[in-house]
Amino acid sequence: MTQRGGRAGARPGQGPGARRRREDEQARVPAAPRVDLVAARARVRAVIEPVVSQAGYDLEDVAVARAGRRHVVRVLVDTDGGISLDDVAVVSREISAALDAAEESGAEVIAGEYQLEVGSPGIDRPLTLPRHWRRNRGRLVAVNGLTGRIVETGDEGIVLDVDGTRHELSFDGLGAGKVQIEFKRLDEADFGDDEDEDDDEGEGEE
Repeated sequence: MTQRGGRAGARPGQGPGARRRREDEQARVPAAPRVDLVAARARVRAVIEPVVSQAGYDLEDVAVARAGRRHVVRVLVDTDGGISLDDVAVVSREISAALDAAEESGAEVIAGEYQLEVGSPGIDRPLTLPRHWRRNRGRLVAVNGLTGRIVETGDEGIVLDVDGTRHELSFDGLGAGKVQIEFKRLDEADFGDDEDEDDDEGEGEE
């Protein structure tokens, strides 16, 4: 039997002709324009920060990355009380409208296509600003070689409880803090469902 389109014994799609076709297809897919990502990030931030602030949120971070033939713009926002999915939807629309308006006015913010992703900071976000500490009051954190619970926050600094000892730390000398993940001990866990099941079983017995 004679196999066409490649060397004898080669599987379909693996011969020289197939390789050339794949290379031609890849060449036809336009790559994302070469953009100074640092400058693009600064332009995006300048456009959206006033909009985010006016909507009642804090702009925590902006990142611009290249992904294939487009760019990805990642925006992190936060506020006291946290961000809900509805909040994310609202601020996403505001940011998208602001970027569209900037492009329509002739300002080239991001060259080519881009994908917008809006979310809130995760628990691994470093605590670097007073509002970060305020929003994590009650959590266990590590900072300046100490691990303790944030019991107070103010304009000048925080109070950390380390094994029952209070440590007053000012923002001036406070490094970046990191929230510690806490796992509830098994013997302290609340198994309320078990009690309900016992009650249900008791009601059925006579």
